Amino acid sequence: MKKIILALLFPICLFAQDDLLSEIDTVKVNTKVQSAFKSLKIVNIESTKLAAKDDFYFIVAHRFDYVNQGFDDFFGLDNANTQLKFLYGVNDWLNIHVSRSGFQETYDLGFKYLLKSQQKDGFPFAIVGFSSIAVNTEMKKENFPKLKFENRLSYVTQVLISRKFTEKLSLEIAPTYFHENTIRDILDENNAVILPNPQDNSQFAIGVGGRYKFAKRWSVNMDYAAHLNRANQSIYKNPLSIGVDLETGGHVFQMHFTNSRAMHETGYLGQTTGDWGKGEIAFGFNLVRVF
Repeated sequence: MKKIILALLFPICLFAQDDLLSEIDTVKVNTKVQSAFKSLKIVNIESTKLAAKDDFYFIVAHRFDYVNQGFDDFFGLDNANTQLKFLYGVNDWLNIHVSRSGFQETYDLGFKYLLKSQQKDGFPFAIVGFSSIAVNTEMKKENFPKLKFENRLSYVTQVLISRKFTEKLSLEIAPTYFHENTIRDILDENNAVILPNPQDNSQFAIGVGGRYKFAKRWSVNMDYAAHLNRANQSIYKNPLSIGVDLETGGHVFQMHFTNSRAMHETGYLGQTTGDWGKGEIAFGFNLVRVF
């Protein structure tokens, strides 16, 4: 009798299993696209890559002087700005960093946070927010008797929007707002801003960048930031950087040429002095090590 009951139920079980499998086959699963960029920065501009939870990064960045000085300073290698940065993945959607730069003896604190991931057969972009605050400690009280702590501060907020088009090509756009409490680019002999068109403390820029992977461990990277409300008399230029990334297991080595010697955000966005047309280009590198 038991054998007869099992014989009757067996085909029913088969049909139920087939129905369940067919339903599973029709479900569309949106999976997250892996990082569009292999390093935390394209060159100067932050990328949409975030450190994973509990990952600790140590980053050493160098910018030498402009190569057009020739042998006088060995094509800029005698003079360098260095930035040391420590970054931690608080969780999979939030990173925090602290750094110190030789440029204007600057300390900065930054946060990068995931807003939306790019999905396969789903949402087409990755959207990441970035905010930082920087303190210029180069300014001395003896040179600026009325100097207050807030005069040293600058801020930046960016929305980073990237798309990984293929395994080789990724592009990004970065609408940016930044504010410098002290503007020193257009000064007279009394350290006063020249009128009638001084630089606004609140400034806007659009950054663009991309990565193209041309070999298993190599890619070419480029980024550029267009300042949108720079004063007519300003001595500063838009930062343009071109370089290559080398992936070597536990770290990424970035080598590049750029007209910006500053490495923190308000520095390269608002105070880049180099002119590519005049050969005012600096060699630099970023060494990224993850633990």
